[in-house]
Amino acid sequence: MALWGISEPGSSGLRRVSALEGIDSTAEEARDFLDKAHRAREAALSACRGAVRSAANSIRATHRGDFGAAERLLGEARAALREAVKASEAVPAVRYAGFIADAEKEVAEATITLRLIREGRLPSIGEVGVGVTEYLGGVAEAVGELRRHLLDSLRRGEVSRGEDVLQMMDELYQLLTTMDYPDTLTRGLRSRTDAARAAVERSRSDLTVTAIQHEVAASLEALHQKLESSGDR
Repeated sequence: MALWGISEPGSSGLRRVSALEGIDSTAEEARDFLDKAHRAREAALSACRGAVRSAANSIRATHRGDFGAAERLLGEARAALREAVKASEAVPAVRYAGFIADAEKEVAEATITLRLIREGRLPSIGEVGVGVTEYLGGVAEAVGELRRHLLDSLRRGEVSRGEDVLQMMDELYQLLTTMDYPDTLTRGLRSRTDAARAAVERSRSDLTVTAIQHEVAASLEALHQKLESSGDR
């Protein structure tokens, strides 16, 4: 039940006085915490958006073959991610709300894609600098980026490169299939693994068709050259 007392000098009317001891200090403490959490969330969200944007641009630069820009953008993404972690590290409810983990996965995808396409190697979890779950999510997403690279290679007539990329895709998929754990631990890795398998199979089909077409074209060219040589004689 609320009590009422005389207002302070200079004010009019009555002021409410709580009968519940400690309620005002508790409300103030709660507001202080929520104000702090809100500021941390807004700062971390802004940094995460920057990290995701730079990671996406890094992947695009990788596909263009502009590896210098890809490395620079990847550095920007990592810096933004560190800023997000720093802004939220004092508020676990914000740090582990999920959106930072999503940004980490995007940075992992960009890092793995660049290293695979530029150097033909899979970077370690420590090198990427994110959690295991986010790393594996990045591996799964990188399979799709490799498919794009494979198709670009086939359009340029680079069948041998396509074969190398398909092998990388298949090995990444095999790695993912060994991670047979509940989705509560892997955060949707099973569905991403299924998507990776589909990407591998479609890429295998595309590569097979293109390789056959190149063989037929080469045979026809050889036959044409042979006929021309016979006609000259």
